[in-house]
Amino acid sequence: MSDAAQRLLGENLGQDVMVKLRSNEVVRGRLKSFDQHLNIVLEDAYEIVEDKPRKLGTVVIRGENIVLITPVAKR
Repeated sequence: MSDAAQRLLGENLGQDVMVKLRSNEVVRGRLKSFDQHLNIVLEDAYEIVEDKPRKLGTVVIRGENIVLITPVAKR
């Protein structure tokens, strides 16, 4: 992971983020941690399915499945 990506993720620890996965699923939650492989842990996560949220709780997402991570406004 580049230094810029690591810095940006570090700045967003504890903040809400939206993660788009290779499977076109979208997951939102609070970024708890990440590592050099872009594996991330989200707390209070939920998946958005057909504009309806589905609670997931705490999840670990492997970096190889992530297409996009973006900060979002508080829910």
